Amino acid sequence: MATVEIESIQLVPSHMRCVPGSVNIKVAKFPSPTKHLKDLDPSKVASNLVESFNKALQAKDYSAVANLFVEDGYWRDHLALSWVFRTVQTPSRILEFLQNCTESRDGFRLKAIDVDTGTARRSPKITPVDASGNVSGIEFFIKVATVHGTGVGLARLVAQGGQWKIFTLYTRLEELRGHEEAINHRRAKGAEHGGKPGRKNWADKRVAEADINAGNEPAVLVIGAGQAGLTAAARLKMLGVDTLVIDQNERVGDNWRKRYHQLVLHDPVWYDHMPYLNFPAQWPIFTPKDKLAQFFESYATLLELNVWTKTELVYTKWDESRKVWTVIVNRKREDGTSDIRTFHPRHLIQATGHSGKKNQPTMKGIENFKGDRLCHSSEFPGARENSQGKKAIVVGSCNSAHDIAQDFLEKGYDITIVQRSSTHVVSSKAITEIALKGIYSEDGPPVDDADILLHGLPTSVLKALQVKIAERQAECDKEILEGLDKAGFKVDRGPDGAGLFFKYFQRGGGYYIDVGASQLIADGKIKVKQGQEIDEVLPHGLRFQDGTELEADEIVFATGYQNMRTQTRLMFGDEVADKVGDVWGFNDEGEIRTIWQRSGHPGFWFHGGNLAMCRYYSRLLALQIKGLEEGLYQDDEI
Repeated sequence: MATVEIESIQLVPSHMRCVPGSVNIKVAKFPSPTKHLKDLDPSKVASNLVESFNKALQAKDYSAVANLFVEDGYWRDHLALSWVFRTVQTPSRILEFLQNCTESRDGFRLKAIDVDTGTARRSPKITPVDASGNVSGIEFFIKVATVHGTGVGLARLVAQGGQWKIFTLYTRLEELRGHEEAINHRRAKGAEHGGKPGRKNWADKRVAEADINAGNEPAVLVIGAGQAGLTAAARLKMLGVDTLVIDQNERVGDNWRKRYHQLVLHDPVWYDHMPYLNFPAQWPIFTPKDKLAQFFESYATLLELNVWTKTELVYTKWDESRKVWTVIVNRKREDGTSDIRTFHPRHLIQATGHSGKKNQPTMKGIENFKGDRLCHSSEFPGARENSQGKKAIVVGSCNSAHDIAQDFLEKGYDITIVQRSSTHVVSSKAITEIALKGIYSEDGPPVDDADILLHGLPTSVLKALQVKIAERQAECDKEILEGLDKAGFKVDRGPDGAGLFFKYFQRGGGYYIDVGASQLIADGKIKVKQGQEIDEVLPHGLRFQDGTELEADEIVFATGYQNMRTQTRLMFGDEVADKVGDVWGFNDEGEIRTIWQRSGHPGFWFHGGNLAMCRYYSRLLALQIKGLEEGLYQDDEI
């Protein structure tokens, strides 16, 4: 059998492993002996390795399991082995992880893995496994069997010392045994055929369920009916967990509907599908905000989610002895009356967006502004029509800032963007045709498979791959990037050159997906004030620390949002906020901090992110809550 001999398998060198809050990765250099793989049978290699893996598991020889990994190999686990998101690297740390897993109340949970040959895309195949594309190995999907249920995963193998070994392994819990999702062959019958006097029809039962009648307490209360709240509620419903979503807006979807007039999603449709209900085949590639809002309303209706709009959170208190919350809400009914209700859920999910309160600077002179409008981007309704001769300033240089600046320009304003540091800029074309092509695209795999291909990689490996992708995107966007530089607009390549994904993962912002504004900046139609902090708001403009001034009739602060934890403090008080960790960014294993997992406060969860992140992690969040509800573990177990 032909093999690829790699003398030193440091696909991501050990001295470049994750550090708290960030991941610093550089791309190693490798030989390129891929021509020797032409006679290889990848299915046989995968089967042989999986057989050795399972034999070691059955013998409880965890040292033998760990030795199936290359020296810098990774095991990423999402709930298959423990109730904590983990990524461990090197055989010694993998062994330590496996040994620790034996100490849980249910012992060692992983029973076996199996090669998934359900489709050609999932079956073993030869593919590049390093960032340069020079080293090929074998990639395949796996099926996972655990004490609690079944799961899925992804394996990547490379040859070392004449043997095939694991470079990366991903294992993820998919279903809890006895509590599988009520879908497909487990769907409800939906009818009662005669012989039951007084039975209610579907509409009667649905009204009663949505109204949360007395004595029918929800186990979970979700605050926020955007993509986070809806995806969490959908996953929990399929697991049979009673859930109520509340939102202060008048309608589901208002979190998008009420944003600035020209807003369109910058992510393509294939990346943005919702759980259980993909966007229709005729859906546009880039979704307008109002169209997305309509879809959210339809989604909540079709999946029969219990959502109360025009509902405010009045009071919350955690009862440590009973392990429940006391929550008071004020629901405004159609007739204008208030319905004050008290619930005692065991779980609260903050789904108010992955950011916290708006980050609007308080600065000298702001109260003296005499122009037409000064606001944060979250409050910006759109530029006024026919405003030739008016002047506007947008403080900020990311997605919202560019969209708003472009809106101002189209309405006739003289517009300037204030850029204080640098921005990662990548064109929509480069994202769809380079970064997401073949994964999240029209010719890509089913979205669940695409998610495994992305999240099945350890952060360090994904980051190394993204460095190369960012280089290709920059070459594609070379002309526009050079134009921005000449216009005085400063661009960057993202953290360690890893581009858009890692700007988002590590900072939650700091980027612009170009849908037209960059050319307007390069052409001088949108002006740039770069590298200067604001010293003072003047009655009709801004003064900067270098002494220069800009006139403005309108000023918009597109300055983003604070950490999600700041919203926790506003909504739930210091007692809760002081117990939870900061949200977003990486921990020392490369897992995103706090969100989608136990927060540090019992019964309190964070859920948020873009549509794709909400789709993926909502399943893991729901499984953790269901596990607690069924007594599979305790909230204080680590």
